[in-house]
Amino acid sequence: MTTEPPAVLRTQDVRFVRERRALLDDVSLTVCEGEHWALLGANGAGKSTLLSLLGAYQHPTSGEVHILGHRLGRVDVRELRAWIGHVNPSHPLRSARTVHEIVLTGLTGSIELVPHWKPEPEELDRAEELIELLGLVSHRDARWPTLSHGERGRTLIARALMPRPRLLLLDEPATGLDVAARERLLTSIDLLRRAQPSLTSMLVTHHLEELPASTTHAMLLRDGRVLASGAVDGVLTTELISACFDHPITIEKAAGRWTARAA
Repeated sequence: MTTEPPAVLRTQDVRFVRERRALLDDVSLTVCEGEHWALLGANGAGKSTLLSLLGAYQHPTSGEVHILGHRLGRVDVRELRAWIGHVNPSHPLRSARTVHEIVLTGLTGSIELVPHWKPEPEELDRAEELIELLGLVSHRDARWPTLSHGERGRTLIARALMPRPRLLLLDEPATGLDVAARERLLTSIDLLRRAQPSLTSMLVTHHLEELPASTTHAMLLRDGRVLASGAVDGVLTTELISACFDHPITIEKAAGRWTARAA
């Protein structure tokens, strides 16, 4: 008898209203440990709003959001966020910190290094392991202003992983990357998922080409509602993607990766 992996995320009949407009409506979702979800939809579909709920940064207008076994509204979100790695490409760092220093700030949850704080030897080892895993060894001492968009993205993923989160949220991590940088980033994500099999992740994107081969599940949002949700091969189809983006689009999959073109 096989045991179902525990649910890391669960939303039930979620509705989110701002200025009398429902940005999300009747959204239900269950994400189990070790699953890697893609969240797709057109601009304004509600992807970022849903991700902000799953990251415990906003609360629903109605419905339930459960994160790591805790219901929003009945848990200290500051403690909950310690178990969530949230990667935002618009990281507001202003100083010229090195990759190594930026990765270490993942332990304190701060943008800058905390004055007088000194990491433990095992924490320094952890930073070095993640820098290597994300392919940043040659950039370890490079400073933020000199990094490419792709190098910054991989640095932020390493930073998010420092506190050993159970959940990793990736908000359009490939935005602004050229093809080579995108492929390096996606390869790093695939390697990460293999190295940490219990890690659960949710990746938001507009583009199927930006999905790692290790993606297991997908959800399509259209106008704040769930159009389709489930195992990735049953969701990323020509019919459903065309309906999601309101345009005839042909989907193809080869070597574990997806491509889309106008039909």
